[in-house]
Amino acid sequence: MVYIYMKAKDLISKLREMDSKGVYVFTRADLEKMFHEEDVLTIESSLARHVKSGFLTKACKGIYVNPNSVHLGSSTIEDIAQALRPGEFNYVSLETVLSNHAVISQIMIDRITVMTTGAKGTYETPWGTIEFTHTKRSRSELLARTEFEPGMAIRYATKQAAYRDLLRVGRNVHMVDLEELEEEQEGA
Repeated sequence: MVYIYMKAKDLISKLREMDSKGVYVFTRADLEKMFHEEDVLTIESSLARHVKSGFLTKACKGIYVNPNSVHLGSSTIEDIAQALRPGEFNYVSLETVLSNHAVISQIMIDRITVMTTGAKGTYETPWGTIEFTHTKRSRSELLARTEFEPGMAIRYATKQAAYRDLLRVGRNVHMVDLEELEEEQEGA
C-alpha cells in the first residue's frame, strides 16, 4: 500500500489560493476534500505535522486556520464559530453584544457568546473562547432581530434582542444598566 502525504508546498499553494477567495478557516472535512488523494490513515499525521511546522494553526478539534492569511484579525473568532456550526443560524448575542453597547459593565475580551440553532457547547481557541447557546426561534424571527453589515463575519443581535436572549436563557441580568438599554428604544 502506498501512502500519499500532504506536502507542505501543496498545502501552502492551496492555502494561498483559498486565502485569495477570502477563505482561511477550514474544517478537517474541508482539508480532506482539498487533499482527497491523501489516504485517510495519513491525514491525521499530515495535519499534525503541518500544525507543528506552523503552516496551519489548530483552532480547536476539527478546525484549522491559515496563520499566514491576510484575513486574520478581530473577526477570526467569529469565522471559527461559523465553521463550528455550519448550516446553522448563528449570531453573536447575550453578554458580547450587551458589552459592546456598554449595557453591562463586564468587558468581553477573550470570549464571544453566540446563539445558534445548532448544539450548545464551549470551545477554547487561540483567539478566545466561543460559547454557543441553543435557540429554538425560527430563522425569520432571527433575521428580524439581528443585523449584518459588510465586513462582519457573523450576524449580531440588536441590543434589545441580546437582552431578550439573556432573559430567555436565564442568564444573570444584575449587571444590566437598564437606562443604557432603554436609550435605544427612546432613540428609535
